[in-house]
Amino acid sequence: GCGCEIKPRLLGLACMRMSSITKGRRISAVLLDITGVLYESSAGGGREIPGSVGAVESLRKAGYKLKFCTNESQITRKALVSKLRKHGFSLTEEEVHSPAPACRRYLLDNGLRPYLIVHPSALADYEGLDTTSPNAVVLGDATDELSYPNLNKAFRILMNQPGSKLISLGKSRYYQEGDSLTLDVGPFMKALEYATNLEAEVIGKPSKTFFSSALQDLEVEPENAMMIGDDVVSDVGGAQSCGMLGFLVRTGKYRVEDENHATVKPDGIFDNLSQAIQLLLGSKC
Repeated sequence: GCGCEIKPRLLGLACMRMSSITKGRRISAVLLDITGVLYESSAGGGREIPGSVGAVESLRKAGYKLKFCTNESQITRKALVSKLRKHGFSLTEEEVHSPAPACRRYLLDNGLRPYLIVHPSALADYEGLDTTSPNAVVLGDATDELSYPNLNKAFRILMNQPGSKLISLGKSRYYQEGDSLTLDVGPFMKALEYATNLEAEVIGKPSKTFFSSALQDLEVEPENAMMIGDDVVSDVGGAQSCGMLGFLVRTGKYRVEDENHATVKPDGIFDNLSQAIQLLLGSKC
């Protein structure tokens, strides 16, 4: 052990050097979730999770390649970066890996004309696309746009257009916003899947394609990368299915039962990002 005082619920993990938890792998890249790991979301703009700004800077100084992997679909990538910079984080648009650019590419590559159920603040990501006579539905975290009329219109398009596609920007069930949990896109995706008997094309976490493209951008193999997130399925499970190590933090949407998930076993569990990065860099707790 490292001889430091650790809360009992850490189950001894935090007293191991990260080198032992990484199972001897040479980690050169760290993928980080954003909401619930770097900052807590709220109607007032949110707040930094204590120690997260310093943790990101420490990773940079130590020479790790970084990618900020998010299913954020309420705002554009540019707006997200601007928000994070106001919280003290230093990052570029190119470092943010989000579903919208990949979705746009997918629509264009497959000749799809989307009916968009996305947040009004995110519409700029889809400017210029042909949306006449839709043969696809794009479903994002659209909050009030996820209304019965909009979902019913999407249902009719999928039922009446042979070969139409249902595309979902992630599949999470909920996220943390302020002091409350908030429905994410997943339950609405499942409703349309059930009603149409179609399987959605998921662009975003936990899709293997989403993580693989992030690693390709970094020019790193999966065994040399790790993911840190607050969602045991989308962050941890998605990363592990791609061959990466997946770590869970007890911030954001984390729930105690996540530590004993039926199908996903995190490679490590930490109180927050700061603690995980201290251990990765070989610091004392």
